Amino acid sequence: MTPDPTDKLPEHIAIIMDGNNRWARAKGLQPKSGHRHGAEAAREIVNSCVRRGINYLTLFAFSSENWLRPTKEVQGLMALFLTVLKRKEIKQLHKNNVRLRFIGNRSEFSSKLLTNMAEVEALTEKNTGTTVIVAADYGGRWDIANASKTIAEKVKAGEIDPNEVTIDLVQSFTSLNEYPDPDLCIRTGGESRISNFLLWQFAYTELYFTDCYWPDFDEAQLQLALDDFTSRQRRYGLHDNVKDAEN
Repeated sequence: MTPDPTDKLPEHIAIIMDGNNRWARAKGLQPKSGHRHGAEAAREIVNSCVRRGINYLTLFAFSSENWLRPTKEVQGLMALFLTVLKRKEIKQLHKNNVRLRFIGNRSEFSSKLLTNMAEVEALTEKNTGTTVIVAADYGGRWDIANASKTIAEKVKAGEIDPNEVTIDLVQSFTSLNEYPDPDLCIRTGGESRISNFLLWQFAYTELYFTDCYWPDFDEAQLQLALDDFTSRQRRYGLHDNVKDAEN
């Protein structure tokens, strides 16, 4: 029987979408143009993952550190975020059975943005196709600290015994507790770091770095990443064969 090439596709892909500003500068454009083209690239990659049957896709849209960027740029990012949430593409994704979720610290977002996020989540809540998770005002350290705070409060209240604090328990209080850890993380833009993204969840995630700026990351670039992933042997700390185990 011929092997099914989809057997080794990742169930969950996480993407650090980096390089919008440098893409814009290289073309003599304003940062907002880079972010706008980056949003279009995100739409293409979401649709590509849907076609491939990828179950989960997590996009790092806005980190907790992005608030330190110039005010005008942050305002532009928020405006773009609102525009994307209102676009007809959301309805198209809903039609394609895509479920949209958001993770991160929402305390700094405007009420208008929060309302739109909630509407999108409610609209797509019962969809059973690809789940697209958008990390907005998200930081891996924040995620772990937030889970730790929740557990500490429950221990103080007598709801949890300290001896019951396990890896699985901590996992249950993190932002992605409903989903499997990412199998593959793709970072565009030429940097080789994970920039405080999903620190807890990346314990055994395969990392793929590309020099391609995010606005230029298309289906062909995604295929290169998937080809690289399928060529790897994931051992999760184990030996790759019995011979190695004997050495």
